Amino acid sequence: MTENTFLIVGLGNPGRDYKDNRHNVGFMLVDRLTVRLNARMSRLQAKALVASINYEGKKLILAKPQTYMNLSGQSIQGLARFYKIPLENMIVAHDDLDLPFGAIRIRPGGGPGGQKGVASTIERLGSKDFPRLRIGIGRPPGRMDPADYVLQDFSKADQPLLSEILDRAADAVMTFVTEGLNPAMNKFNGEIQA
Repeated sequence: MTENTFLIVGLGNPGRDYKDNRHNVGFMLVDRLTVRLNARMSRLQAKALVASINYEGKKLILAKPQTYMNLSGQSIQGLARFYKIPLENMIVAHDDLDLPFGAIRIRPGGGPGGQKGVASTIERLGSKDFPRLRIGIGRPPGRMDPADYVLQDFSKADQPLLSEILDRAADAVMTFVTEGLNPAMNKFNGEIQA
């Protein structure tokens, strides 16, 4: 059963104050998937809001850790263990300062690249070998502290492209689930032209 079970995690910070922050683009993606799949985040499990849905013969677990970003690995480890998810059947979606706004990159693994939620996940899983979906938010303007920048809301001007990015990222996740990692990388790695 576990080879047909997929864990889709979006990273972010819980609470209304953080809802529209750049740092919460992973949560936004999971919300987009929940709507698309007609699922409901109806329970708290392993310190995460969770929805389960069957899709084309596969069980999808959608999760938004409620531990705050820096401790996301606690939730992810708990869910991966409970559902006996092989690492290759898990994808972690998160914001990325090093990618321009409008770009997404799917990778089979690698280091945290300064993303503390990914660092926590690597530490708790004891492995860097799990797929990620990096969603570009661009660099902060001028000399703004990156920590302040990621906790800012997306601007009104960003909203139309943000919606397109989330749709593209949701398509990428569904391709990952139905066709595998390589087809998802080949089809979706790149930038949306504004």
